[in-house]
Amino acid sequence: MAISIFKPSVSPHQHFLYSTYPKNISSKRKLRCSPSDSATPTRQEMSSAPPTRQEMSLSVGMYLIPHPNKVEKGGEDAFFVSSDNGKVIVVADGVSSWAEKDVDPALFSRELVSNVSSLVGNAEVNYDPRILIKGAHAATSSIGSATVIVSIFENGILKIASVGDCGLRVIRKGQMIFSTFPLEHYFDCPYQLSSEAVTQTYLDAIVSTVDLQVGDTIIMGSDGLFDNIFDQEIISIVTTHDDVSNAAKALADLARNHSVDIKFDSPYSVEARARGFDVPWWKKVFGMKLTGGKLDDITVVVGKVKDS
Repeated sequence: MAISIFKPSVSPHQHFLYSTYPKNISSKRKLRCSPSDSATPTRQEMSSAPPTRQEMSLSVGMYLIPHPNKVEKGGEDAFFVSSDNGKVIVVADGVSSWAEKDVDPALFSRELVSNVSSLVGNAEVNYDPRILIKGAHAATSSIGSATVIVSIFENGILKIASVGDCGLRVIRKGQMIFSTFPLEHYFDCPYQLSSEAVTQTYLDAIVSTVDLQVGDTIIMGSDGLFDNIFDQEIISIVTTHDDVSNAAKALADLARNHSVDIKFDSPYSVEARARGFDVPWWKKVFGMKLTGGKLDDITVVVGKVKDS
């Protein structure tokens, strides 16, 4: 949920596409804004060759809680985890203000994620998350827009490409060692892939690479997670839940609880005040300030790195 940048004119691996959601509840609206192969290595070459990387895979758990007003249709987030131990993970967040033009915001995000799933294993992708975004966006015909983050895990290396404010964190031994940051035009108006002729593209994605170790934990999610939970809370939950599915549910539940708490000083309200959004001056005289969580769809994917 954020602000949509553009006004609509009118307008192979086995993998699993998660298109059904648990009936749990829990968005501020997203509005639109505008040598030769046969050569034998010598002893010296063999001794100087880099060591073989440890084979690793991911144990993955996921949980989605739709916005309270969007439970019946399952919300407007979409996500996908490939069946090959989570080698490819994608989270997309549909821009909700398309509903003002009688367009279902979930259609674009779901089709985008479905297109990512169909490209898994494609030789042209070559383990490049930006190319996955490029191909999936080009193949998406639905009207709408969405923020998206894609990760590819291969040989101990996590490659990440993100357009907008979906996020990813990496925790190692109780410390957060990596965090993405949102790309936005202004507050609550993130970069987004769109059906419009003028849109962000895969070229606008922030690309990162992280070397992972056995025992590391990856947390991916839509802004409904990161707008409502501080990083220290994420660390606390991840370090006290060994099971990834339980950790994903615990994170989603806490984000949901914060999102409906008007007194909670959430990451979203802290950022809003920093950007100049606050209560009227006369309320400040009485010591009041802008607080509260952000109602939104909440998608959480937790991956634990393990030996293959």
